[in-house]
Amino acid sequence: MVNERMIPLAAMEKIMRESGADRVSDSAKIELKNLLEEKCKIIAERAIKYCSHAGRKTIKPEDIKLAIESFR
Repeated sequence: MVNERMIPLAAMEKIMRESGADRVSDSAKIELKNLLEEKCKIIAERAIKYCSHAGRKTIKPEDIKLAIESFR
């Protein structure tokens, strides 16, 4: 999954710098990217189930919100 470029590493660096980091290693960017992509995949899979259960093919914001809430 490291070689997939779904979320750019530059975005990971921007997030960490905006959070207060002065410097960010490439390995830290890759670690955050991999974690976020995995969590996003799980959220998407759950949102698809909520969407399907509602008899829709289009994922809506409420499906995403429900999927995120299911983590809590």
